[in-house]
Amino acid sequence: MYRIVDGQIRISVRTLVEFVMQSGDLDNRSGSYRDKKAMLKGAKIHKTLQDRAGGEYRAEVPLKYEIACPEYSILLEGRADGIFTRPDGVTAIDEIKSMYADVEHFTEPVVVHRAQALCYAYIFALQNDRKQMGVRMTYCNIKTMKVRYFDETLTFEQLEDWFSDVLLKLTKWFDFLMEHWKERNASIPSIAFPFPYRNGQKQLVVSTYKTIAAGKKLYIEAPTGIGKTMSAVFPSVSAMGQGLADKIFYLTAKTITRTVAQEAFDILRRNGLVFKSMILTAKEKLCILDSPDCNPDACPYARGFFDRINDAVFHLVTHYDRITREDILKVAEEYQVCPFELSLDASYWVDAIICDYNYVFDPDVRLARFFAGDERGDYIFLIDEAHNLVERAREMFSAVLSLKHVKEAKAMTKEAMPTVAPKMDRLQRQLSAMKKACVAEQAEKEILDAAELPILYDNAYTVFSEMEKFYEEHPEFKDQDLLDFYFELRSFLLTFEAMDESYVSYVEPTDDDLLVHLFCVHPAARLLECMHRGRSTILFSATLLPIRYYKELLGAEEEDLAITVPSPFDPEKRLLGVVNGISTVYTRRGPRLYETIARNILDIVKEHAGNYMAFFPSYRMMWDVGEVLETMAFHQGRKIDFMYQQQDMNERDREDYLNEFAGNEDGVTRIGMAIMGGIFSEGIDLTRESLIGVLIVGTGLPQVCMEREILRDYFEETMGKGFEYAYLFPGITKVLQAAGRLVRTADDYGVIALMDERFLRQEYREQFPREWSNGKVWNDDGTMIKDLRDYWARMEEK
Repeated sequence: MYRIVDGQIRISVRTLVEFVMQSGDLDNRSGSYRDKKAMLKGAKIHKTLQDRAGGEYRAEVPLKYEIACPEYSILLEGRADGIFTRPDGVTAIDEIKSMYADVEHFTEPVVVHRAQALCYAYIFALQNDRKQMGVRMTYCNIKTMKVRYFDETLTFEQLEDWFSDVLLKLTKWFDFLMEHWKERNASIPSIAFPFPYRNGQKQLVVSTYKTIAAGKKLYIEAPTGIGKTMSAVFPSVSAMGQGLADKIFYLTAKTITRTVAQEAFDILRRNGLVFKSMILTAKEKLCILDSPDCNPDACPYARGFFDRINDAVFHLVTHYDRITREDILKVAEEYQVCPFELSLDASYWVDAIICDYNYVFDPDVRLARFFAGDERGDYIFLIDEAHNLVERAREMFSAVLSLKHVKEAKAMTKEAMPTVAPKMDRLQRQLSAMKKACVAEQAEKEILDAAELPILYDNAYTVFSEMEKFYEEHPEFKDQDLLDFYFELRSFLLTFEAMDESYVSYVEPTDDDLLVHLFCVHPAARLLECMHRGRSTILFSATLLPIRYYKELLGAEEEDLAITVPSPFDPEKRLLGVVNGISTVYTRRGPRLYETIARNILDIVKEHAGNYMAFFPSYRMMWDVGEVLETMAFHQGRKIDFMYQQQDMNERDREDYLNEFAGNEDGVTRIGMAIMGGIFSEGIDLTRESLIGVLIVGTGLPQVCMEREILRDYFEETMGKGFEYAYLFPGITKVLQAAGRLVRTADDYGVIALMDERFLRQEYREQFPREWSNGKVWNDDGTMIKDLRDYWARMEEK
């Protein structure tokens, strides 16, 4: 919306009038379907109309005006579509708007459109000493090229009075913002790092600040418990105080880490920092309806939304510093506005936004308020648990088109969208032919023929264009299934347009469908494009190993740095061992293996009662081993409580599971059975007696599938490391994350057992963190029991 440089606030004319003059309903049935193709059509129409106007018509005239305020200045910038002299000698501004609406039935110009023209008219009159100005609104229908004009003449005094009123509404916001920045920046120098530095932590803080100052990226691998969140937040806030950044985006993959980030800002606020932070919550979790339907017929908050939203935002940002979901819902109810849109609009005026990765990186979801166009902002991106970003990026930058969805949409459009249905034929025929070819070749998945893809794009775009026109001409039309299909097409087309050598396209036939995948194999370039929209990016994780792998896939450039920090905790308080004689490769799975695993687990937990977690590569293995475990424990007369991770657990289910680990006063042994890479393998804190052992079954390697094999082939061809990039490194990350649940503070202790003989191979051991160098090898000769007894005896002494 704005950019502040050395006390000067830069804002475009269009942004100004859309912000100050907005009114009416929130309606997702209109105005949200036009993509960049439609915008290109509009640009061509502008050029056509400008060329028609003749030689004295000046097109695309840049205008700017600096307004001096007591504590700052405002630089207003824009580009008038046209400036010309009317037959009566009066200079006129021409503002051109192209659209699918029937412009011939317009009785007056749209308020915001006229306001944009009036701004240009005022600036031109002021700077060129005009006593009066003409204003022409030119509306053109994209489909028919029919044009509707609205002309008026205003004196300079009328323009000045109008502009002064607009400016007054705007400066209210910037007065608040600049006063807040002044207080914030004055508070920052007195804030010290809030904890005694742990070993290596000061290095993180200094390196982060220097990276932000240099405008680069930093990749941090630092162990659990060192305090990565505060080590990133504190220097980022300090950099803001030095004028190096306007806003912090704290990006996470999971809800629980957003809470940790908010708590870091809370600690600094308690120490005197003046600072506004906000957690962005998904629309579905904020909506007052059962499912979001943003139009005045379905939602009372949508009716007259734009008449009330600015007052609601101003209340929220002036009354709250720590803006939570509950605060947003409270203010939204008071002002009767959409809580999700309220949170998005409020994000302009806060210092830090805590949100999911997709708000910065996902092409379909990212915040257009900050990342539309090619403009770069003075933003700091703090990317927590950055190891998750690789797979999330592949997901965000890939797309799928379904034959089944095409058939279903075609059936629905025959009556609902009669102009669209005929356009679906070629698309359906092409996809059906692809499926027939796969069936004939008995191929489960197949790389797409390069010649097929452009034809598929053309057929899909033909359907998309016709649907787009229909939605523009019938904004009242409402069918969620067709709208979902529309956005599936849109995502597919936009992904195709972004494809380069880092993509692989393939088809996947099923019993009743054919899926066309545009698979982003190497997401670095697209991530880098997003990161370049800010000043600096700090990526950190306890499992960013091997760091060269993550630098390669997460957009590192030659001058970017990486640091690895050793664990600050006493290595003697953790016992690590690899259980030899167990291999969880798929071909060896069965009752005999499960009995061996179960026997070793029971041997480990027998030596010391307490809370343990056992991580498995799949639900199937977890249940199979669990059944054997419980039977063995029963026959041995052992009292052990077992808790199992379930698929699709809600927040209450997760809390109930974790509450079972609250201390161990009753002396009962508990084993939490969980999945590597799942919800309990990262982002949870179980300290001291809450967790004394982590048992990891298997190497965490992803299952063999078409996409993994595509990754293997790609990175083997490009880097000679196909197996490592497709399987080994992602698997080791899951193992390290699971092991990281143990020893998170200086008071923690416990046992880590790696239950797979492959961990003894050189290629696996090379990926271990430095603090694992003292690990044991446990053969079936009693050494494991002896090591456990010796370890627990030492812990008892301490």
